[in-house]
Formats: sequence, structure tokens, C-alpha cells
Amino acid sequence: MAKERNEIKAELLWDLTSIFKTDDEFEKKLSTLFAQVGTIESQYKGHITASAQDLLKTVEAMLDFSRQIEKVYVYASMKNDQDTRVTQYQEYQAKVTSLYAKFEEGFAFFEPELLSISTETYTAFVAEEPQLLKYSHFFERLFSKKAHVLSEKEEKLLAKSSEILGSAAEIFEILDNADIDFPVITDENGDKVQLTHGNFISFMESKNREVRKEAYQALYGIYAQYQHTYAKTLQTNVKVHNLNAEVHHYASAREAALSANFVPEKVYDVLIENVNKYLPLLHRYVQLRQQILGLPDLKMYDMYRPLSNLDYKFNYAQAADKAQEVLGVFGDAYSKKVKAAFDEQWIDVEENVGKRSGAYSGGAYDTNAFMLLNWQETLDDVFTLVHEMGHSMHSGFTRASQPYVYGDYPIFLAEIASTTNENILTESLLDEAKDEKEQFAILNHWLDGFKGTVFRQAQFAEFEQEIHQADAAGQVLTSDFLNGLYGQLNEKYYGLKAEENPEIQYEWARIPHFYYNFYVFQYSTGFAAASFLAEKIVHGTAEDKEAYLNYLKAGSSDYPLNVIKKAGVDMESSEYLEAAFTLFEKRLKALEELVAKGVHID
Repeated sequence: MAKERNEIKAELLWDLTSIFKTDDEFEKKLSTLFAQVGTIESQYKGHITASAQDLLKTVEAMLDFSRQIEKVYVYASMKNDQDTRVTQYQEYQAKVTSLYAKFEEGFAFFEPELLSISTETYTAFVAEEPQLLKYSHFFERLFSKKAHVLSEKEEKLLAKSSEILGSAAEIFEILDNADIDFPVITDENGDKVQLTHGNFISFMESKNREVRKEAYQALYGIYAQYQHTYAKTLQTNVKVHNLNAEVHHYASAREAALSANFVPEKVYDVLIENVNKYLPLLHRYVQLRQQILGLPDLKMYDMYRPLSNLDYKFNYAQAADKAQEVLGVFGDAYSKKVKAAFDEQWIDVEENVGKRSGAYSGGAYDTNAFMLLNWQETLDDVFTLVHEMGHSMHSGFTRASQPYVYGDYPIFLAEIASTTNENILTESLLDEAKDEKEQFAILNHWLDGFKGTVFRQAQFAEFEQEIHQADAAGQVLTSDFLNGLYGQLNEKYYGLKAEENPEIQYEWARIPHFYYNFYVFQYSTGFAAASFLAEKIVHGTAEDKEAYLNYLKAGSSDYPLNVIKKAGVDMESSEYLEAAFTLFEKRLKALEELVAKGVHID
């Protein structure tokens, strides 16, 4: 069973005292910011167009306030994530969310006033005040969205409504992480174990099919029970996305979401087109899985069972050593940051009761790039560690290289840094394999990772696009509609009949990323691009590594497609996807050949 947080060793908990030493210090800072946020309009509204100095003063005040809010937000959200049952930290997060809404409301005048400036006036301001030059790309991005910015009154109204408009996602998070209890099930040893978000995947990887089936049916039984509530939260969230797109004069929610990061919709379409083209490769892998497992009827609860029985258990200390060894390929600067992450307790390692499920890398410009894990000692956990470390290193290099205004990076680029690390770990493990059984295990893991990232996230992306289009067309997103759509897509992707796998129709209800507004497709594009980049880093030149590190350092100082193109990937072309599927087929063929030679599940 999951431990209580106070039962976990201190060195396995993240150290948030590097942000604020105590809760009292956090509360004082929060109170100060609440007092200041109320004075924003009186100090800065109406002055942007007056002079170059007023423009500079206003933009720097806005960025400074944003920087301070990020810091308190990180502390509050991570305190809440470490145990979502604690009402004190629920309150902290709610207060910071309210603070951010007031900040947005206070500066709602900024974009409308800025965009009222003519090109000639802006050019004259920059000539008069050279310090504005460092914000050139920031202003350029804002001016490019001129057609989608509303009047000051309208933007202020939307900002004032942001807490309400974001409530569906918050309700989902509380329901899914704090209120829902999953049944007790029987594990492989015959012991009764509480099913949780954190240990579910371990049960799906069980060698015992009855354990997998029981865990699978127990989990989805709960989602079936609450399907109507989950449908309402998701429907409401989709409606918010569509409303925001409409009022800001975008043709669709997808266009609005992607344009926020200056990503052309062509990137999304090229992904879905190519994934559908290569679905026969996924079906071939599913058929190989059925053959290896010796099952007459493969079910969805058999999709995560490793095809190798090789015991690849890693305790956290072993995984930390392996991560540092493998990521040394990037050079000394990267290695030093990785070491700091372990030495300075950036990582919250173990699962505890009430802890947010899954894993992430987070932080702000003035904090460490913290990581949340839910360690279960599996090989997958090692991949998760290097994945989240990739995000944290991306954050660290960006913040060390860019001013605050460019000190973050769009989510479109984020998944490339993380999955490049996963691909490099795979290369290392394949090279070190002592025999064909180890090769079999690593090939299986990588193929499963590709299946779960490129194919599965593209499936999610199709679902997300279809539910937004359906809502925009007037379709009510009832649980029946969502179940039917998801079941059909799942059958298309895996080739397993929906009626023979009824529980999977409820999977949409447990996916938090559907609340993130067209986020998931970037896992697919990121993994595919990472496959290409990892080859260049491991087998390429020093210049290839330097180009990659420059991508990590670029932050948002240029448009995302330009940033990654300099590292060698054109995301509007199918070339990088073709290369990824070629690698998938190569490794699938290698696994098929091992099976033909008699290397098989024990």
C-alpha cells in the first residue's frame, strides 16, 4: 500500500524550502502580491502610448509581476500535488489562482493599448529607447496576433472570468486525485492491495493475466460509475476552448491553441496523416504480441504486459547512477546540472497517499526545475526519470541563457528534450545488452514506448480534435457519445474489436491531458523528432551536440519551428516522421527475428 508522506525518507522528497523557507514566508509574499495587484491599473493603464519610456516601464513591470507570481504558484501547486488531501495547500493553490486572475485582469489593458500603436510610432519608440530592443521578439509575437486581441473591456471581462472558465479542469483534478477511491484487488502473491493511479500500470505489467484483468476491470469500473460526471467536466472544458477561439476570431479551438505557440496546423495534420498511414505497423506489433503471449484472444489489458520476463528492477539509487552515466553523452555542462538535480533534492521520488499521480517536471524562472515521480522500481520508471530530467535540463539551460522574457519554451518544443533522453537511454541499453534475452527486453520496451507515445498520443489527438469539432457543430458530449467515439478510435488503432473490449471506452475519462487544450499531439511529434536527434547525438559530430544544446538554450527567443529547425528537424515535413517509423519497423523486425530464433517469453 502507498505510504503516508511522513513515512518516506527525507532525501527522497523534493526540497521546496529553496523557494520559500516556510509556509509563513510564502503567505507573507502572497499577501504582498495581493496588495500590489490592486494598484496595477492606476499605475500603468493609459500610459503605454505616451512615450518610449512609459512603454518600457509598463512592460518591465508586467514581466516582473509575472515572474513573482510564477514563484508563488510553483510553491503552492507543488505543496498541493505532494498531498492533495491537505486543505491548507488546496487553499494556497486556490489563492494563487485567484491572484493570477487579478494580475491578468489588471494588465488586460496591455495588449489592446500596445496594439493601438502604429508601426511608425513603435519604430520611433525603439529608436528613442534602445532598451526596448531586447523585447523585439516579444513585441513581434504580440503584434502578429493583432487580429485576435479584443477591446480592453472585453479582454478584462475574460480575465475576470478565468477562474470560472478554468473550473472544469480543477473539478476533474480534485475528483480524480482526491475523491476517487479504487477497489482493493489481489496481487500476484495473493495479497490484498489498494489499487491507485500510481500502481495501476504495475498491475497492467503483471505476468498473471487474472491480476491484469482484475485491476483493469476494477479501475474502469470506477470510471464507468462516474462517467456522467467526467463527461460533464470534459464537455464544459471543450466548450470553454471553443468559446475562447470564437470570441478571439479563430476558425477553431485547434487553430487558437496552436497559434499561441506559433505552430502551424499543418504540423498536426502531417502527424495524423502519417500515423494513420503506418497503423499497419502497429497492427503487426499487436499480432506479434499475441503470438509471443500465446493468447487466443488478445485484450486491451494485455497491451502493457512486458513481452520479456527478464527482471529489470531498478531501485532509485541504481536509476540515478544510470541516468547520470547515460546523459553524460551531452558533455560536462549538462552533466553538472543533472548532478545538481540529485544532490539538491529537485526530485520527489516515491508515491504517497494523496499524491498527484503520474510524473512531471515543473518550476519557475527563479526556482529549481523540480520533478515529481511515483517510483515503482520498474524499467519504465528509469525511462520516466531521464524523460523528466530532459524537461528539467531544458528549463535549466533556457533560464541560464535567456532573460526572463524568453526564459521559458513552448510546449511544442518541450517533449523533444525529454524523449531525446529516452531514445539515448535505449541506445545505451541495447549496446550494453549481454545476450539476446536482454536485447529482446529492451527492444520490447522501446517498441512499447513508441506505441504509447507516437501511436497512442496521436489517437488522443484525433479524439481531442473530434470532440472539439463535435461540440462546435452542436453535438452534446454525453458519456454515450464519448464512449462510442473513443471505442471506435481504439479499434482503428489497435485492431481489437470495441465490443470485445468494453472497458476501454471509458479511458477518455481518466486522461488529464484532454484538459490541456491540444497538448497531446506534441508527445507524438516530440518522440518522432527525438528519435532522429538521438541518432545524431550518439553517432554524430561535436557540432550536432552543440546544435542540440543551443536548442535547449534558445527558450522562446525565436519561433519554435525555427528553433528546432536549427537543430536539424523540419516539423512541417513528413521526413522526420518517416525516419521514426523506419526505425520502429527496423526494431520490430529485430524483435520478430529474435522470436523466430526461439528467444521468447519464459
